Amino acid sequence: MEKIAKVHEKFLYEIWKEQSFIKNLCTRDGQHIQVVDNGVENKELGGPDFKNARIKIGNITYLGDIEIDCYHSDWKNHGHYLNKKYNKVILHLVLNSNSTQHYVFTQEGRKIQSISLNSFIAQDLHTHIQQAILSERKNRINKMPCAELNQLMIGKEKLNYLHELGLIRFKKKCEKMFERLKENTYLKELKLKEPVVKYELDESFYKRNFTQEDFKDREIWQQLIYESIFEALGYSKNKDIMYKLAKAVEISFLKKFDKKENFILYLESSLFNIGGMMPDVHNLPDEETSTYTKSLHELWNEIKLSYDGKTFDTSQWQFYKLRPQNFPTIRISGGARLLFRMLKNDLVIKVINKIERVENLNKLANDLREIFIVKGEGFWRKHYIFDQPAKVDIKYFIGLSRADEIIVNVVLPIISIYFEIFGKKELSQKILKLYLSYYQKCENNLVNEISTTLSLNDAGKRSIFYQGMIELFRNFCSRERCLECSIGKKVFN
Repeated sequence: MEKIAKVHEKFLYEIWKEQSFIKNLCTRDGQHIQVVDNGVENKELGGPDFKNARIKIGNITYLGDIEIDCYHSDWKNHGHYLNKKYNKVILHLVLNSNSTQHYVFTQEGRKIQSISLNSFIAQDLHTHIQQAILSERKNRINKMPCAELNQLMIGKEKLNYLHELGLIRFKKKCEKMFERLKENTYLKELKLKEPVVKYELDESFYKRNFTQEDFKDREIWQQLIYESIFEALGYSKNKDIMYKLAKAVEISFLKKFDKKENFILYLESSLFNIGGMMPDVHNLPDEETSTYTKSLHELWNEIKLSYDGKTFDTSQWQFYKLRPQNFPTIRISGGARLLFRMLKNDLVIKVINKIERVENLNKLANDLREIFIVKGEGFWRKHYIFDQPAKVDIKYFIGLSRADEIIVNVVLPIISIYFEIFGKKELSQKILKLYLSYYQKCENNLVNEISTTLSLNDAGKRSIFYQGMIELFRNFCSRERCLECSIGKKVFN
């Protein structure tokens, strides 16, 4: 597989081979560059674009390699600064200099002149190449420095490494959930209410050895799942505010109304009013205010008498560049229905019973999906925002894709630690087997790009690899920890 931008760089290769420049090359500080021998194009995977070139910069003649990139930043983005194969480069040529620096460094730390060809080639040719580059890069956001080289590692080795990273990610999620579970237990004992009371966990918390007895209260498990689900429903743009909302509107508060006949409306009124998303019905003409909106407002007059916690503002919510299906209004409505199932239909107990009784892992996965999928209904089936009808009915508040995300990232880690705490290790192992065999029915741009870059096709559909790819990018690629990554250690050395 060719490196991602190689097809466009080939235009530049031809210019270099033919020396099709409209004036003599020179460095940014004015030194004349004479090309004595432009070298031989490198046809092998990885390494500089031209080998054994001879160029004269000022009064010094250099023998070595030439690297050609579309942008100055590609030297780093493509991992050349990590790769020993680039230690003999004597000149770095770019179409555009998107940096104030006029040099780059090799893996050995040697400084190399970096020359922008912008003013040395004809404007119409520059425009043609630039348009081709921008067209190709428009939908490619996530870059992996090993994109040019990772085929030096066979597919099985990559999958083994992603499998390892997927297990690490699952373990991290379990540890994170367990820490929050302990916090919830401790706060409940102290009768502290989040987030109004400011507190710091003291030394006694960190030294405490928690036992089974500390975790027998069903409510702390419900609160943990509730917070984690709401965070997952917020996606990247609203996950923080969704998480804060779930911590503010606690399970213990919502239970005050669970005997009400219209409990789902009490849930929605609490979440929308405390979340700061309700319109001001006093400033809306009657004909523009739905019965539903009025009912939530009227219920809030009763609910707020019992609520003394934090409230939020509409400005804290993000709608911009979101598909209407992912608007926080729809996700809150879906979350309210999962809360209803949790408090009225024993959702958590149903999940535990399914895991205990269903032996076939494929059937178990489908049974869990049915628990967390929420079909569109009522007011929000026909609205994305308050009092403005949607053009198309909303079939699902929480569809298959988001249900899978909740199961893999929330349910399996939490129930795994539940079984561990209560000594059911065989069931905890069963959850791990389910995680290893689970196939997520969802699309993720990051995972798709990594799958393509690593030439692993549909591997990302399997959860262990899907999660491994996210772990790889977030903890290695994006942090430039390439030489700590098994793929990077192999291909860059």
